[in-house]
Amino acid sequence: MMEVVLKTLCVLLLTISLAHGKETTYITDDVSVSELFSLRIEPRMFNWTYEGLSEQFLYRSSLEGYPDLPPWVRYMYSPEYHSGFLYGTPPLRSAETRVPIEIIALNRLTYETKRLVLILAVHRKQPAKHIIQMKIDNLNWVHMMDPGRIENLKNIFRNDLWPESRSDLHVIFMDSAVKLGARLPLRPQQREGVVVHLGSSAEFSTRMLELQEEVKPLYKISSCTYKRTSVQTTFENSGFKLDWCAFRLVTTEDDITALPHHPNESHKHAGTRKDHQHASHFPDKWDAPLKSEVPERNYSDEIAISFAIPGMIFALLLCGLTIILCFQHEKLMQKSSRTDYSPVAPNVQMVQYSPDDINSTIKLKSLRDAPFDDSQSISPTESYYRDGATHIGNMYMRPKPPPYKLAGNANSPTLKRNGNFEI
Repeated sequence: MMEVVLKTLCVLLLTISLAHGKETTYITDDVSVSELFSLRIEPRMFNWTYEGLSEQFLYRSSLEGYPDLPPWVRYMYSPEYHSGFLYGTPPLRSAETRVPIEIIALNRLTYETKRLVLILAVHRKQPAKHIIQMKIDNLNWVHMMDPGRIENLKNIFRNDLWPESRSDLHVIFMDSAVKLGARLPLRPQQREGVVVHLGSSAEFSTRMLELQEEVKPLYKISSCTYKRTSVQTTFENSGFKLDWCAFRLVTTEDDITALPHHPNESHKHAGTRKDHQHASHFPDKWDAPLKSEVPERNYSDEIAISFAIPGMIFALLLCGLTIILCFQHEKLMQKSSRTDYSPVAPNVQMVQYSPDDINSTIKLKSLRDAPFDDSQSISPTESYYRDGATHIGNMYMRPKPPPYKLAGNANSPTLKRNGNFEI
């Protein structure tokens, strides 16, 4: 939320600043077709000094009078260097033109805004016919913006691997490997990697062709940082660790913007709209597409699938649950019918008292394991007490209590029991 409010405030401040007629600075930079240019945008270009505040300065760049940059120009900000970088490779169609790039700077400490217009004067140059494509794993894109490091990379080829390119070896393309589809490293401290293309009009040397044959078996692998080659130490001594699976030698007679990894594409609307040819002398200006050119997508199939699959799963679960409940109900009914019409006598353990002698101890016998006597069984109609039923008295009536024994001497007034009470 705060970021949205800050961006809105920045746009408002920029509008007010431009309305009050802030001073505009103009800078001209000469660039060549098919050759990478880079420009570092830093506070001293606006007469500001860095005061140690994190992300103190905010920059916004676009083609003057338009909301975005040309397709062959890119802008990235580096928190490591506290600076922004404009870089890109002019295509052949932009030769002999002047491209104004508007840069709006905001000082977040004082909320002061300034405007700078960078005019790129694009000059014609013969495109390179022989190109080296490589990926450097131990560096980020911002590290390759250092001119000294670029010269160290060129010197490896000028002095050792490709001496024939000494006169016109130059950087054609450079960008972050992550922007071109590579994975972010597992550890944030590791480098993202950078893809670099070098080009020259000279023929490849014999050593370069031998190096290509050496790494050609690795082309079927997407990345291989473990592989070492015969020129490994040559690059490592200069601070470069290459991914040899991405090392290529390309010979082309076409525009270098058609090469893999290159961000530039052919201008699709150059011959389709007549008004584009006369509206402006900038062939790469931004223009909103027509409504008829915007692709349409039918979501009826996605909606049908999103409802059909869960509906089928729900129907299967409902059928399975219904079948389980039906079988369970049938088993309960069968069990209930057996209980009503075929009662089973409970397994009751009964005891029988048998006084053998009047002075003998009590013996309780279990009738649970006694042999079954059919004459003593009771039918359901005879389960109640009836007089004269001896088997009921013997089996189900409560047994008589045992007789009392004489305790103490004969003269003591102790109760005695011989079938009846005596005091």
